[in-house]
Amino acid sequence: MKTTLNLNDKVLLQAKEFARAQGVTLTRFVEDALRAKLIPVARSAGGYRFDPPIVRGDKSPAVDVADRNELYDFLDRE
Repeated sequence: MKTTLNLNDKVLLQAKEFARAQGVTLTRFVEDALRAKLIPVARSAGGYRFDPPIVRGDKSPAVDVADRNELYDFLDRE
């Protein structure tokens, strides 16, 4: 179907350049862009949320966690 659209000059130039770089026609580029915008975004039922437990202590750490080797040695002892 043919139709007429009034587009911003800069947007149209960008679209033409992008289409040319992708090796597609402007029509194909616009159709693909419209399809991408019209497809409903898949939403997960609840999503995943990482919620680690927070443990507060009153002693200083038994190991310097900034020292990877010391941390691994400590974990291997446990």
